[in-house]
Amino acid sequence: MTDASSSGIVFVVAAPSGTGKTTVCRLVVARDELISFSVSHTTRPQREREVDGDDYFFVDRGQFHRLVDEEGFLEWAVYNSNHYGTSWKAIEQPLQEGRDVLLEIEVQGARQVRERLPDARLIFLLPPSMDVLKQRLVDRGTDSAQQIQRRLEVAESELQAIFDFDYAVPNDDLERCVADLQRIIRAERSQSLGDVSQRFSPVAAEERFRGART
Repeated sequence: MTDASSSGIVFVVAAPSGTGKTTVCRLVVARDELISFSVSHTTRPQREREVDGDDYFFVDRGQFHRLVDEEGFLEWAVYNSNHYGTSWKAIEQPLQEGRDVLLEIEVQGARQVRERLPDARLIFLLPPSMDVLKQRLVDRGTDSAQQIQRRLEVAESELQAIFDFDYAVPNDDLERCVADLQRIIRAERSQSLGDVSQRFSPVAAEERFRGART
């Protein structure tokens, strides 16, 4: 595999399930012609309105594990009994063309990206509160009560990983969240970080989130 980090920048967005990272990432990519969206592989069942090759590459476990054995993934993880992974192939071409790449992945996968691509920029999305996160999962209408409870338990543990990220952004307002990610991306491209690092500090974001829970 090639040194995929040699040209464009890899931006990683991770968040607990239900935080809205898919919607946020799609809007960022739609509004920025210099960044490509990396489509992940998954063994999760395809949902209504999802398109294979656009939302995910939907594969069975045998296909997924063959890619694992062939070292075809930059990162992969098991989440809620389903497998998710980002292939090297999905990111190499746009990076070599000088384009940035946005990965929307699980927290476990973000840690692997950090190990394999140390120059990647990691951004953690936070829900406004755990109560809001629970309501979003209920409103989504795709999971049973048991599955929702499991997702909330996983979310609690994932929140402990926020300090492994470069930035943390709350998704309490969609347009503001998208604008905040765009601000981070522009600052990283120009290396004019200014107050961006401080404004979106994981430490500060975690303190605000903890305050919202008390």
